[in-house]
Parts: sequence; C-alpha cells; structure tokens
Amino acid sequence: MSGPVTTSPCAGVAAGTFLSGAGPVVDFGPGAVARIPDHLAGLGARRILVVTDAGLRAAGVVDAVTGPLSASGVGAEVFDAVRGNPTVTVVEQGGEHARALGVDAVLALGGGSSLDAAKGIALLAPSPGARADGSGATPAAGLPVVAVPTTAGTGAETNGFGVLEDLDTRQKVYCGDASVVPRVAVLDPELTYGLPAGPTAATGVDALVHGLESLASRGRDPMSEAFAAEAVRRAWAWLPAAVAHGQETERSGARLDGTARRARAEMLVAAHLAGQALTRSGLGLVHGFAHALSLHTGAVHGLALAAVLPEVVAWQLDAEPAGWGRAAEAAGLPGAAALPDALAAVLETVGTRVTVADLGARPEQHEALARTALADPVTRNTPRHPGSVAELVALLERC
Repeated sequence: MSGPVTTSPCAGVAAGTFLSGAGPVVDFGPGAVARIPDHLAGLGARRILVVTDAGLRAAGVVDAVTGPLSASGVGAEVFDAVRGNPTVTVVEQGGEHARALGVDAVLALGGGSSLDAAKGIALLAPSPGARADGSGATPAAGLPVVAVPTTAGTGAETNGFGVLEDLDTRQKVYCGDASVVPRVAVLDPELTYGLPAGPTAATGVDALVHGLESLASRGRDPMSEAFAAEAVRRAWAWLPAAVAHGQETERSGARLDGTARRARAEMLVAAHLAGQALTRSGLGLVHGFAHALSLHTGAVHGLALAAVLPEVVAWQLDAEPAGWGRAAEAAGLPGAAALPDALAAVLETVGTRVTVADLGARPEQHEALARTALADPVTRNTPRHPGSVAELVALLERC
C-alpha cells in the first residue's frame, strides 16, 4: 500500500496534524470463524461471495467456513480464481460474477492476495462501468466486506485498498475505496496452524517490514508509530518460533504445544497491527523494489522484500535516524546502526536470506527494476528518496 504522503515527517504531536479513521471490528481468538454467521447477520447479509484461492478450497479451509454459514441459512457462492499477485483481470471477472449472482456481501478468505482481490471485487460489483485500474466509471459504494486472513503477513484486513498487477502495463495498481474497508476482521490463529515453514516465513517477513517501514515513513504519525512499534516487537520475538512450528508441521503434522499456539497467535496480531500502521503511514523503497521484483520475475512478495531489506535499510539510516532508532528499540537492539546486520541475521534464521539474483533478476534487468520501483507510489514515502535510476541500480547491485 502506498498510504499518505506528507511533506515532512511527523516526529511528534506538535510537528503536524493527523487524521486517524476507523478500522474494522476485530474478532480475535481460536475458533473465531464460528462467529462469522453472527457478523454477517449483523450486516444483514443473506447471500455472499467467498473470495479465496483453489489451494484453500482443496485443503478444506473453505468448507470449514462455509459449513457454519449454510447451517445458519446464509447462501455462499465461492470464487476461487485468485492467485498470488492478483491481477486486475481476475478482480474484474470477480466483480462481474458477484454482480450476476446478486450477492449482498463479500467474505475475503485467505492470504493477502485473496483479501486484496476481494476488496476490489466488492468495489466493482455494484458498478458495471468501473474498472480495477481506475479507468471507466467512478464506482459507487462497494459491498460490505468481512475479512478472514489465513496467513500472518499483509494485514490487508485493516484497509480498503488492494495491490493488483496490471499485466499489460507491467505496473502495480492500487484499487479500493473507504467503502470496502472490511466491516469485521476475523482473526482466528487456528487457520494458520497448518501453514508450512516457507509461507510462514515469507508472510511473516512482510509483517515485519510493514512495521519497520511504517516507523521511518514520511507519512508516519503518532498513531502509526504506536501500531508499528508493537508490530515490530511481536514479530521480532515470535517469527522464528512460528517458522519452527511450520517446519514441524511439514515433518510430522502440526504439534500444537503452547509455544506453537502462542507464536501463531502473536504473529497474527503483529500482522494486523502492522497493517493498521501502514494504512496510516504508507511504506517505502523496500516495498517499491519488492513490487518491481514481483512484476519482473514473479518472485514471492515476502522473498522479494527479504532480498533487498538489509541493504535498503542501511542506505537510508542517515536520512531518518529517529524512525530507524525507534525500529531498533522495538527490536531490542542498541541503536539504528545495528539494524542492517540484525535484519540479515533474522532473515538467515527463518530461511529467507536471498539475493535478487536468487529470485531470477539478471543484471541487465536492474535498470527496468529500478525504473519500476521509482515510479511506484509507495516509494514516495521512503525517508531517503532516490535521486536517479542510476542510484537505485547501484543499490540493487548490492542486494
């Protein structure tokens, strides 16, 4: 998400003004999915579209959610065409499908891709002439959304915008509106218990980076700082344990001891808090590069973040010592200078210490990657703004 752009950092309440809007009602706890029918009843929703991916449907997660809906008399249709890095085409198809079915709410179920796509679908469904890339008719208010994340990563349940890919222009598109901010976010850690180590690490790195970049963003305010600092504190402490539980899941099935349960719950909360932060602050160049890598190489978002994270943070330390110092404090480090090496160590621990070359980015692609990152709206929030494409190419060569 790009978030707001301000002309100067808000280092304290006296440094500027800020406006903090309402977010979703949060229903957190093991077994929270059982309360989804109650939330939909509160919205007056009797016919819904479940937006998800085929993998969750095959794994039985969709049935675990739609079963209680059917028992309560709610009609549920499933749209499972979402893939990683959702496209504007899929969102427009989903909008047409929702419109044809005449649904009165959207249930977003899955990782960030499904949640982002669901918000776009909910926005387009009532407005036949609107397009996911912002062209066409101005959309009317979207359908109500209930969001049920199954990964602890994007925090997409906190806001009304989704990041989509436009494959024709090879650009990221930000699609959404305040009307599709989820009315309810159902945070059930039990839905994350079976996630293997790789996806646990990749999504967890996303949550951690959301917190880190929010603390240094030009758009930060006291509210975003509070959410972001707590997100970093929890993710730093619990991501390695959650990944270790994922490794056990792959070897012998989920071992639901107390530490594993807590790690999954803590990471789900951390991701949500980080989402609350980035919605207010915006992010920065780490995400700008990651979006470019995903577009040009198809890289998994969390791994794309990991490929550039220590180097980009090191490049920006002097531009925002207060923000990075706050991040270091949340991580329990002695100061901002310790962040790059500590981040590299964390990435190594959770198995995501990769390079851009590992993700398939060839040297001759670096200029195109740099141009895409520089053009991404998210980069405008970064504390040290690149002066040229050549400066970003030089930075990429160190990643």
